[in-house]
Amino acid sequence: MDNKKFTEELSSRLDISLSSVNVLIEGLCKEMVTKASNLDGIVVPGFGSFEPRLREERISVHPASGKRLLVPPRIFLSFKASPLLKQKINNGK
Repeated sequence: MDNKKFTEELSSRLDISLSSVNVLIEGLCKEMVTKASNLDGIVVPGFGSFEPRLREERISVHPASGKRLLVPPRIFLSFKASPLLKQKINNGK
């Protein structure tokens, strides 16, 4: 499902305007980026949790040239689905 279809379906399910849904999604995404960049976890009840993790700086070797490269530290998000979400998916609801 692409973004346009997702926002249209969410708009019809919540019975609010399409522009309000877009503002809501944009605000949610901005807040998640802010929290993740501060290494704060984000929990959405009934859905799951996003846990930001810091991958430390490391040295890597380029496979073709054998040259050693310094890979800078990165923040990445890991997602863990809630038991309720897993149950709903497995039951097909």
